[in-house]
Amino acid sequence: MGQLMVKQLKGYQDNALYINYLIRDIEAFDTMLKEGLFEKAPIRIGAEQEFWITTNAFFPNDNSTEILEKIDDDHFTNELGKYNLEINSDPLELKDDCFLKLQNQFSHLLEKAQTVANQNDSKILLTGILPTLRLRHISKQYMTEMPRYHVLNDSIMGSRRDNFNINIRGVNELNLNNNSIMLEACNTSFQTHLQINPDEFVDKYNWSQAIAGPVLASCTNSPLLFGRELWAETRIALFSQSIDTRANSFIHHEKESRVSFGNSWETGTVTDIFKGHISKFNSLLGLNEYEDSLAIFKNGQIPKLRALQLHNGTVYKWNRVCYGVGGGKPHLRIECRYIPAGPTLIDEIANMVFWVGLMLGQPEAYLNIHNKMDFKDIHGNFIKACRYGMESQFIWNSKIVSARDLILDVCIPLAKNGLLKAKINDNDINRYLGIIEKRVKSQTGSQWMVANYRTLQKTNTNFEALQDLTAFMHQNQLSGKTIDTWGEVDTHSNFIKNRNSIVKHNMKTKILLINKNDSLELALKVMEWNNIHHLPIVNNKKDLVGLITWSDMIRLGNEKLDVRVKDVMTKHVITITEEEPLDSAKALMIKNKINCLPVTRKKELLGIITSNDL
Repeated sequence: MGQLMVKQLKGYQDNALYINYLIRDIEAFDTMLKEGLFEKAPIRIGAEQEFWITTNAFFPNDNSTEILEKIDDDHFTNELGKYNLEINSDPLELKDDCFLKLQNQFSHLLEKAQTVANQNDSKILLTGILPTLRLRHISKQYMTEMPRYHVLNDSIMGSRRDNFNINIRGVNELNLNNNSIMLEACNTSFQTHLQINPDEFVDKYNWSQAIAGPVLASCTNSPLLFGRELWAETRIALFSQSIDTRANSFIHHEKESRVSFGNSWETGTVTDIFKGHISKFNSLLGLNEYEDSLAIFKNGQIPKLRALQLHNGTVYKWNRVCYGVGGGKPHLRIECRYIPAGPTLIDEIANMVFWVGLMLGQPEAYLNIHNKMDFKDIHGNFIKACRYGMESQFIWNSKIVSARDLILDVCIPLAKNGLLKAKINDNDINRYLGIIEKRVKSQTGSQWMVANYRTLQKTNTNFEALQDLTAFMHQNQLSGKTIDTWGEVDTHSNFIKNRNSIVKHNMKTKILLINKNDSLELALKVMEWNNIHHLPIVNNKKDLVGLITWSDMIRLGNEKLDVRVKDVMTKHVITITEEEPLDSAKALMIKNKINCLPVTRKKELLGIITSNDL
């Protein structure tokens, strides 16, 4: 979709015209498939590297378009957020040292991006979800100024007719409401592509589904979102909910989310997979110009199937079918979309080698996997991997097996056999699969991140901990040290030379508050029991409406404990926003001779900062 000039479908004529060309694309595709025109050899691989652009203080930066222009390299392209970019690799023939060549190409391109970023007071970062991401960054003002993203946003919001309600429960819980698809921009991945022989495509696709659970468990790297510990791979839950065209899961014509694992094994041919997507999912976008693929094919040329590609680009399966044309020949690929970006480039390449090896190493015992395993078990394995990573217990061949044992005893040997069949360099096989083995036996990115976040929280505020965590990740992402060797973040290391402290760095977010209609006696006891001197007062909408302090309690004495809080509270409260410099908070307290500032966004209470916090 990213390469196409798109528009929103408006009215019957627009939609009917698009459907007409979409159906002609399907007919042309099926004709090419039946006539055996799809390339079967050589097999090629490729990948897409999404990455973050941050400020020097490791907050999301909104200058991706300027950096893209200065990089001036066709391998790079925009993403949805102003703080993301993507690198598309060259296709490589699957043989010899192709994975090392791929790593070297990405290393060169990432260094090129970092050089330009440095010149623009920015940094680049490889991680599934940026720990320092804040709610302000999911507003539409951070959406890249490219028409296709705004058209997609308008189409999805028009289909939903409601905001997105995100709910993810892990160690913590996240509930939020957002009015755009910008939550999709919170996710970055390392998308891997493998060309597939069309004669065995459906069976290979089903096998890619079967291995998704153990592959994902070995490489989870996105446990944190907005400071909350959620899933081992929170990206999966977030992306699934952030671009869902359904306001609820009971809408008759779209019971399956566009972002999904699927709900059954695939049968028939590749054409049937595409037909299923068209049958299940309404068209979101149209083209400014269409091509008659049947006419192009009859003239002896291979059509690009632009309408079909556009529709396929709005169905976000974690294993996605892809059609392409290279060297004048059509080919088919499976795109693995669930592998996260980071924590290092070498870890990403190892993830790809593991996946490709498993795809190639499918043994005879696992052919026609749809007749040998229950799809619900396979889907369940994927969800477990998302939630629990290496702590998962999978069902494999109707037996319960730990993620560790399944990967070490079954998957890695299969992957090695597959890579040997493809005549991949022995040293590369051992090197990259060795990285997977060591990681499985020690720690994944998500395990490292959670452990260090908890450690940093003991001596820092949550926000400072997230910033230091991100700084350490940046320092090590291109160092050659894979995640299994990363140790604890030194809480005394000065990773950030100029933190530019803001109120959010020091404010307390776990605060007690009471309703304006509660009794003063309740306010007194809450302050006594919890040893606090400032108590925010809210109304039924949870908006800040007042403040009561320990000094107020002393002044009032015991005579008025039966009155309501709203009758004695300070109503005209001096507040501050979380983005203000910390020095501004200090100056405001001194000027007004107060020791407490509620932190608000409009009327919403976000936290509190006191003189003790400073």
